[in-house]
Amino acid sequence: MTQHQLSYKKPLFVLALLTIVAFFINVSLGSVHIPISEVIEGLFTGSTEKTSWNYILFDYRIPKAITAIAAGGGLAISGLLMQTVFRNPLAGPFVLGLSSGASLGVALLILGAGAFGGVFGMLLGNSWSLVIAAALGSFIVLLAVLAVTIKVKDTMAILIIGLMFGSITAAVVGVLSYFSSAEQLQQYIFWSFGSLGNQSWTGIAILITCFVVGLVIALASSKSLNALLLGENYAKSMGLHIKRQTLFIILATSILAGSITAFAGPIAFVGLAVPHLTRQIIKTSNHLVLIPAVTLMGALLLLICDTIAQLPFSEYTLPINAITSMVGAPVVIWLLVRKQKLLF
Repeated sequence: MTQHQLSYKKPLFVLALLTIVAFFINVSLGSVHIPISEVIEGLFTGSTEKTSWNYILFDYRIPKAITAIAAGGGLAISGLLMQTVFRNPLAGPFVLGLSSGASLGVALLILGAGAFGGVFGMLLGNSWSLVIAAALGSFIVLLAVLAVTIKVKDTMAILIIGLMFGSITAAVVGVLSYFSSAEQLQQYIFWSFGSLGNQSWTGIAILITCFVVGLVIALASSKSLNALLLGENYAKSMGLHIKRQTLFIILATSILAGSITAFAGPIAFVGLAVPHLTRQIIKTSNHLVLIPAVTLMGALLLLICDTIAQLPFSEYTLPINAITSMVGAPVVIWLLVRKQKLLF
């Protein structure tokens, strides 16, 4: 291992350590404070001093923290992949319209009762109904994007078509909203705020499986991503099959962003900003280093945002979407302004 490669081990280790610390703080704080020592004991022995703490830890806080890690890491990877493929710093995990597809699926389920009668309302009784509806919506958009990817050679055309899918689904949601009641609109808006809580262990297992599959595909595509970063002509000269690799990368993004949106709702900012934050800390364009780094940074950021959203020692909880933007956006602005000052 070269000295250059060793230089990236320290920041990765620090990020991993900070993520572990953030996990324990996140699980410890909330409307009911649970000492970190009790959290550690509960994780190793399966039980804490109080029965009520066991319920809070194992039925709510630990599943929520694990969801935050998977969602934050997955969205960060998706954002990095899209920014590299399209060579656009404003590209994010939902640029292909996957979030819009999930929103359409949920809108059809929640708001469809107002437009199409009671059949959709009956389906809402199932605890998995929103997850299935969001997953189906994302999957339909994914199939459309993959079909476009096979037919279209230009990656920028794929980006524009993805944005058009988003516009179409937003229009359909608008029509459904017009025919819906205030109660249905409120339920749909609450879903759109995003939520890391109320996840079953079965749901978490599915989410982690999707996360691992997406991560493996992304790591396997590291060399291709490094080549694409230098332009399609360079990648072709290196013998890279552009269309095939783009297809794999879009598939990885779809698995990650689609599953996260299905289980946690549309979470803003993380996928767009974390790759930029990570590059400020780790000065490399090597995706074999960047992918683990953005995974840890995304998990860390979402854990911190969720801890703030819990409003420790308070009964109230804020929407995670609001916190990710309020906390993260100023940090990115400050880092970019600071970087520009250093250049002059």
